[in-house]
Amino acid sequence: MTDLKVGDAAPDFSLPKAGGGTVSLADVAGKPIVVYFYPKDNTPGCTTEALDFKDLFEKFANAGATVIGISPDSVKSHDKFASKHNLSVILAADEAHTALEAYGVWKEKSMYGKTYMGVERTTVLIDAAGKIAQIWPKVKVAGHAQAVLEAVQSL
Repeated sequence: MTDLKVGDAAPDFSLPKAGGGTVSLADVAGKPIVVYFYPKDNTPGCTTEALDFKDLFEKFANAGATVIGISPDSVKSHDKFASKHNLSVILAADEAHTALEAYGVWKEKSMYGKTYMGVERTTVLIDAAGKIAQIWPKVKVAGHAQAVLEAVQSL
């Protein structure tokens, strides 16, 4: 597990994405990149978070930023999720947990007395130079996308 800090170089990744093809940091380098890690497609918190980023999509684009959502779900799951909610953000599938582990968000979690491995909802803002500009760990969904947008606009 990696403990990334502001100022660190963002770990590159190349992952299959909804709609086909792959997405990597190298593909979108040279401008701000928002990477939000979320646990599961079509769950209440994750759907709200995706819709909030979708609602602000044009504002992120106007600020020159790319928004990428990453979860351990399959491309097929992402395709259904994106289609159902008409999502405009890039959804990347990390079934092997390579990016999740590189960013230190694949963690032991606990629910109802059982422990399991899962995604700790986290957002990372990467600046145009490929360095981590800000990290939001243990994200609370309400108002989060707006806070990320404000951080992007202040870069």
